[in-house]
Amino acid sequence: MNAEAAGESRLEPAQFAPVVQVRAHEYVAEQIRRHIQLRLSGPGDALPSERELAKQFGVGRPTIQMALRLLEAENLIEARRGRGGGTFILGRGEDEERREQIAGVARDHEQLAELLDYRLAVEPEIAAAAALHRDRADLRRMHDALAALDAAGDEVELMRHDSELHLALGVAAHNRYLATAAEEIRSGLNGLISLLPETDVWHQRVGEEHHALIDAIEQRQGESAARLMRRHIEHTHEGAHAVLVAVQRRELDS
Repeated sequence: MNAEAAGESRLEPAQFAPVVQVRAHEYVAEQIRRHIQLRLSGPGDALPSERELAKQFGVGRPTIQMALRLLEAENLIEARRGRGGGTFILGRGEDEERREQIAGVARDHEQLAELLDYRLAVEPEIAAAAALHRDRADLRRMHDALAALDAAGDEVELMRHDSELHLALGVAAHNRYLATAAEEIRSGLNGLISLLPETDVWHQRVGEEHHALIDAIEQRQGESAARLMRRHIEHTHEGAHAVLVAVQRRELDS
């Protein structure tokens, strides 16, 4: 075989991406930012002290201080001095937040449509794995989130505890990749989910679906858990796709 023929038979070289060096304070800022995006903390909530954050992240306080300055510049947090001071998550007006959510959906609508499909493929498998592998601690986390959801009094609490429940399912699967998938799905879709119209009937249906799902997981009924999760997702996705279409039309008309 000559050199030209050999060259024709070789695979194309892999396309490598440039290396981006992430500094420690940027990593810390991204973790806190993701926590806020997941709605696990909301407006007015205090972050742990700098000393506690340094302990949790395993870095020095100067690194924490640099991370917090980044988040302050993004208007995500605010440092308050004096008695009762600390670092607090900032809230935005309801109208401003809704405008930002709509803008985000308009900007990322193709990615969000793909993420909805990804969720439908992956989350039923997460539920099935959780039914097979959950332990007592997992069940306690799920039941705590479920009870908090039942008692939630506003949208902020609903989103927070809904996120906690779905993330608990990812942890209960006892598979790091499924747990990461659950977190990525939730982080990516929270803005879109927040735009869904809510009614008492909708809340009742979602609550019943959650309870049936956790019951199946508690009984280690993997197939049933997957089926219930798929039905739960399909109901949500009907509204989510309608929001995507409505936002796209709005952008075209503007």
